[in-house]
Amino acid sequence: MKKRITDYWMHRFLPRGVVLGMDLIIVGVTFALTYFLRFNLEWIHVDIGSMYMQMGLVSIVYLLMFLLFKPFSGIIRHTTFHDGMQIIKSTVAATALLLVFSSLLRTFPATRSFLMPYSVVIVQLFLVTFLLVAIRVGIKIVYNRMMAPPSGVPVAIFGAGSLGMTTLEVLKRNKRPNYRIVGFWDDLSSLKGKAIDGVKVIGGVDALDQMKEMGCQELVIAIHPKNLSAEVKTSIANKALELGMKVKEAPDSEEWIEGSFGAHQIREIKVESLLERSPIKVNMDSIANELAGAVVMVTGAAGSIGSEIVRQILPFEPKRLLIVDQAESALYDLQNEIKEKGYCSSFTPIVTDVTIGERMDQFFDKYRPTHVFHAAAYKHVPMMEEQPYEAIRVNIGSCRTMADLSVKYGVTKFVMVSTDKAVNPTNVMGASKRICEMYVQGLASQPEVKTQFVTTRFGNVLGSNGSVVPLFQRQIRMGGPVCVTHKEITRYFMTIPEACRLVLEAGFMGNGGEIYLFDMGSPVKIYDLAEKMIRLHGLVPNEDIQIKVVGLRQGEKLYEELLATKENTIPTHHEKIMVAKVRSVDFESVKKQIHEMLYQLNEDSETALVGRMKALVPEFISNNSIYSKLDQDSKKVVME
Repeated sequence: MKKRITDYWMHRFLPRGVVLGMDLIIVGVTFALTYFLRFNLEWIHVDIGSMYMQMGLVSIVYLLMFLLFKPFSGIIRHTTFHDGMQIIKSTVAATALLLVFSSLLRTFPATRSFLMPYSVVIVQLFLVTFLLVAIRVGIKIVYNRMMAPPSGVPVAIFGAGSLGMTTLEVLKRNKRPNYRIVGFWDDLSSLKGKAIDGVKVIGGVDALDQMKEMGCQELVIAIHPKNLSAEVKTSIANKALELGMKVKEAPDSEEWIEGSFGAHQIREIKVESLLERSPIKVNMDSIANELAGAVVMVTGAAGSIGSEIVRQILPFEPKRLLIVDQAESALYDLQNEIKEKGYCSSFTPIVTDVTIGERMDQFFDKYRPTHVFHAAAYKHVPMMEEQPYEAIRVNIGSCRTMADLSVKYGVTKFVMVSTDKAVNPTNVMGASKRICEMYVQGLASQPEVKTQFVTTRFGNVLGSNGSVVPLFQRQIRMGGPVCVTHKEITRYFMTIPEACRLVLEAGFMGNGGEIYLFDMGSPVKIYDLAEKMIRLHGLVPNEDIQIKVVGLRQGEKLYEELLATKENTIPTHHEKIMVAKVRSVDFESVKKQIHEMLYQLNEDSETALVGRMKALVPEFISNNSIYSKLDQDSKKVVME
């Protein structure tokens, strides 16, 4: 029976004309009731004929105000504060108009039949307003109780402000899944112990513990980002995760779809919110003039970093944007994304291998780029440790090719994307990037070179292809285990958009030859990150999902560095960007050794190739690698 009633209610809506008619009936009934109250319910003193005539006038006035403010246009079972305000506006306006009529009619004896006592008009205002609002609220309560399943997901809301109250309303309306709000958590002392729409506000440091005892399973953070620091947000999320709650966040009003907020927009909290640092912000206006009208080339454009650089450059409307990558499918996807954003005429996709000098020369000659962002590289440490040939061919070879062509064709700016693994490298990949830095730095020091060469160096990027976060997410979805190489291993992290904004801003600083370092915040222990990500999925680490320590991979460090021991830094105008003051290199010697290394690629063994890299980068000491023998041999030579 209940199911039939709920199904009927779910798919039926009262026409607006019916609602208007019901409101007018309430107006008439309340007027008659008020009239009788005015005469102490003694019918003998009431002029029934006059009362009916006055009721007609009152109904006409209220009808006009209802048509003006339209309080009948809302869906009664979803009555909101806005609907209540429209009722109040209608009744107050109608009362004011009736009082004016009553004053005017007193000057015309012939219209005394329409003369209403002021007290009747004023008392009816309160009575009709109360009934119109109360009936709607009552219907809403009955509907919600009839439609609500016998139980729902217990949820707490952090923040009892405007966004928190909107979130409450959204969650109450949502039926799949159904939510049961156990309380608000807010530190504002004036709200503590009070209730909002029947939901109690709980404050204090133990509020979350109290909510957990009340059966809370999820916490929704509903505070504007400007009013909640990253550190506090991280602390709240970690506390909730430790208590076994899922943590979600409500979108800020700027992110609402077409000005409205739905339950589907309440999302799982992002991993970057657990990194215990404030996101890096960059003023992109400083580079707008540089890129407007420029011909920009981005290599590795289909990769995680390259594609984000492309996305951030496009709004600056360069004359042409050349997106270069050998990954045809990924480049095709990026091309479609760019077209969908309306940049059809300002970009050119180029499918090619940037290590092929003759082919790249043709593109430089044809398009004459003024700015080059070189992000093409192999980056996976274990794979490059097994294949140093490819690390040298692609990372070093492409860098030399792109840098030399930039000088040949008078490129204004050349920005190379490097890595913190280039600092005191312990693996082939890091050493290859350090050699790239040395070549670019040496080339920039030549007096005849007009191109400004800039290197940007940063750590791990959240969500990039092959990074630890998507790997953990995939392992969690598969039921585990989540594999961590070492329980004490730490890494620096930033988001892809942050990294690329810093690359762009750093790219337009200085005079060339600088290596820019980014403030990556505090290092994050990977084992802790794995635990937090498991809890984000509502699971318990090492119970629902096992964390397995598999041992360090070849060439992997326990702790990454951002600066080599012989380097120091100087600040820039951006507090998150520093310049590494590196020791100078003998460019002719570096150039000669790189040339010999690339020339001997197909002749030397992989061990010999790595030996050449170590000769170029003396601080390259292999870790957990088959090439550690080269370091031992060099020590023997020194001792002898």
